[in-house]
Amino acid sequence: MRAMILAAGLGKRLRPLTDHTPKPLLPVRGKPLIIHHLQALARAGIVEIVINVNHGHLGKKIEEALGDGQQLGVQIFYSIENPALETGGGIAKALPQLGPDPFLVVSGDILTDFPFERLPFEPKGLAHLVLVDNPPYHPQGDYALINGLVAEVGGPLLNFAGIGVYRPALFAGCPAGIFRLPSLFKKAFIEQQITGEYYSGVWHNIGTPEELMLAEKSEYNNTSQIQVS
Repeated sequence: MRAMILAAGLGKRLRPLTDHTPKPLLPVRGKPLIIHHLQALARAGIVEIVINVNHGHLGKKIEEALGDGQQLGVQIFYSIENPALETGGGIAKALPQLGPDPFLVVSGDILTDFPFERLPFEPKGLAHLVLVDNPPYHPQGDYALINGLVAEVGGPLLNFAGIGVYRPALFAGCPAGIFRLPSLFKKAFIEQQITGEYYSGVWHNIGTPEELMLAEKSEYNNTSQIQVS
């Protein structure tokens, strides 16, 4: 399985921290945020990783910092965007690099100890999503989890964690250019093609300086001290 880390966002709400540093390179718990993901993916045996970067906003700094990933035990491929294509458009552009098999996608602006190895490498349907408790900034939630299936209604709504496994077929016929990933879910929900799971462990969205501070104080277990130059 290959994985993709979504790292092309502008990080506007984190300014001025992101005026000169792309959000995935902000230090959290002793190392750049994106390094947490790369190390967790490597521990799960997922070593071929696509990272989308925005050359219109500091994306080259991510390439310069991470290189080909050899020092982290992974192989990194870059999908170049300018402008950023949002979550759905970014994944769609990277499909040739992700290959014909199901692939994992994780948002580059979260901190979590979710064990990627427990995800289904062959989801039963078109996708498998991870859901978490609703954070304070999004109390209304996103989706319900009913008997292992994800739906828009029918139960208490949980927050989409930004972690999922997708089959390329989910993107069949999708529009070119800029669009958000959830726009592809509606039809798949109706057809009961999206499974899911609930995770109660550490999960933080790093969207504001306040959320960055909360992540720093979390119980996230950070044992490796590998750095990037």
